[in-house]
Amino acid sequence: MLNIMNKKLLLISILFLFVSTISIKADEGMWIPILLEKYNIADMQEKGFKLTAEDIYSVNNVSMKDAVVIFGRGCTGELISDQGLLLTNHHCGFPQIQKHSSLEHDYLTDGFWAMSKEEELVNPDLTVSFLIRMENVTNKILANVTDDMDESKRYELIENAIDTVKKYASENTHYEAIVKPFYFGNEYYLFVYEIFKDVRLVGAPPSSIGKFGGDTDNWMWPRHTGDFSLFRIYANKDNKPAEYSPDNVPYKPKKHFPISLKGVKKGDFTLVFGYPGRTSQYLTSFAVEMISKVENPHQIKLREKKLEILQADMDASDEVRIKYASKYASTSNYWKKWIGENRGLEKLNAIEKKQKLEEEFQAWVNSDNSRIEKYGNLLSDYKKLYKELTDYALVVDYTWEAGFSLEIVKFASKFRKIINLELNGGSQEEINNALTKLKGNITKFFKDYNMPTDKKVFTVLLEMYYDNIAQNFHPDIFELIENKFNGDFSKYSDYIYSKSILLNEKNILNLTDNFSSSTAKKISKDPAYKLYTSIADKYSQDIYTKHNELRDKIQVLNRSYITGLREMYSDKVFYPDANFTLRITYGKVDDYYPRDGVFYEYYTTLSGIIEKDNPDIYDYKVPEKLKELYKSKDYGRYGENSVMKVCFTGTNHTTGGNSGSPVLNADGYLIGINFDRNWEGTMSDIMYDPEQCRNITLDIRFTLFIIDKFAGAKHLVNEMTLIE
Repeated sequence: MLNIMNKKLLLISILFLFVSTISIKADEGMWIPILLEKYNIADMQEKGFKLTAEDIYSVNNVSMKDAVVIFGRGCTGELISDQGLLLTNHHCGFPQIQKHSSLEHDYLTDGFWAMSKEEELVNPDLTVSFLIRMENVTNKILANVTDDMDESKRYELIENAIDTVKKYASENTHYEAIVKPFYFGNEYYLFVYEIFKDVRLVGAPPSSIGKFGGDTDNWMWPRHTGDFSLFRIYANKDNKPAEYSPDNVPYKPKKHFPISLKGVKKGDFTLVFGYPGRTSQYLTSFAVEMISKVENPHQIKLREKKLEILQADMDASDEVRIKYASKYASTSNYWKKWIGENRGLEKLNAIEKKQKLEEEFQAWVNSDNSRIEKYGNLLSDYKKLYKELTDYALVVDYTWEAGFSLEIVKFASKFRKIINLELNGGSQEEINNALTKLKGNITKFFKDYNMPTDKKVFTVLLEMYYDNIAQNFHPDIFELIENKFNGDFSKYSDYIYSKSILLNEKNILNLTDNFSSSTAKKISKDPAYKLYTSIADKYSQDIYTKHNELRDKIQVLNRSYITGLREMYSDKVFYPDANFTLRITYGKVDDYYPRDGVFYEYYTTLSGIIEKDNPDIYDYKVPEKLKELYKSKDYGRYGENSVMKVCFTGTNHTTGGNSGSPVLNADGYLIGINFDRNWEGTMSDIMYDPEQCRNITLDIRFTLFIIDKFAGAKHLVNEMTLIE
């Protein structure tokens, strides 16, 4: 009797510890809209939200989801007028702004404002996607799947079921359907989208506002960045998606967000509605250790070297600055994020906390024979697989960061398809289609290319690739560098950049104009192309398959682990990891203490921008007109007690993809645009800390102030619905 009682007390103790480890903390979570009524709306309303779950997401009625879009391939945007006017971040619109920029029309430096619809700029390949509906289709996808089935058969059945569901959902419509796994493949959801292809640039502040603080301030708080840009969606005369045409008209959305001019105060309810990209909340300690101790440090080191070179060349030349602005920003973004993530994980003792949870999980498993049979070897299998995966993960990181990402290598890869078609009997139609695409890629490449910059990056990163991975993972080309160039990567670089025919735009376009088997053979012998194929062949033959095989095995364990965790604490709601599908996250406006003795207020003001002004530094050069508006306090209806607020922080759980997301108040009115997280909280992709994790929002009133008072584009404000 005593032993039974002791076992019960032990189990109760384990469960108590588990609850303290895994319980969802205040404001944590990225919630599925169709499940809000079941899991969240009561809590949301208790925290101040005044609307219903149906107001947020509805299939039969107009709802907030109808004003939120996927912008491009990785951001969120929102509709703010009944004429298709769309708001997103400056950094989300940055590639389009950069593509339209030149020395003659430097929209990065000067900004761009269309004073009429006729002046709006077309953006080929830019799309926005509206969610029409989502549905839990788990039963349909897993109908024929059994627990004892091998993974290849399981995968085949799931893929066939997905194809059937997608076809049924989109058949005889202009919609696009996708199905995505949740909880590591334990559940599946269908998403049906309407995709618009005519999206035009309407307005963007100069980088001195839209990118104020540059990479120094990126991921940081306090923040003073006016990170917004404006686009407009166009449709055909039936208000349906259409390819670009001068006959298209502004899209009439089902809903657009009213804009609140009241501002925010500490404790106000906030809701972020958008498309978070990827989180990994349920990783084991083995995964967190690999990421924080191996992958992140090496990737940080690689990107740091690349950024040093890019920055020096950009500082020395406006032409290079314009060409490489977008490349620099995309490289820098995750470099800095990884640094902050590692610091945050270390501060949280994340590995130790994960290990503690795993000990509790194993004790729970060991207390029941059926659980031992189901989960008994789970953690030991994880340990074995991650030990093997770590070496391969490092090679994959170097192959991509210091191999495929090198500009000349990436460009060379564009020729592989046409060469294979030409030399292996492809049809003339296939060859012609490939040539058309290739010519477009050539033009795009040279528009934003500077060979001296690329060569510097090439020399440094390729040598790091050579030095930091095991010799058995070296591409064959490294043997050539050792033997012919005595391991001197500078000499090899000189050889590549002096001998490659790929680096002369005129000559390579001439070759594609007269493409033949002899042309294909000539390019296949080019030293840059041979470097690419050497890296690609080694990757495909010895790395890719094994890496994916290990990842797939871990994915099976993940599916089992999350099932076990949900069984272990069956009355707890587990939110699914982000996977670039529409989610709700809610919290409040709040300040925080980043470290001992330091306090950060929840908002910043225009005064802070003026204090940072430094004409000698591009990222801190405040425009004269903005200084004049500050001096005269000419804030119009957008100021608050003679103060122009710029940004504010909240406790909403966000990640990449949430950039551009609408931030809404308790009434569902737009109060800001989500654009970043604080550096201390970037580990929230892996582990959320309510004391440190903050999302950063651009106050919508500063956005309106810039559009109206700075840009003089009041006609755009007049389109919007403003709530005093």
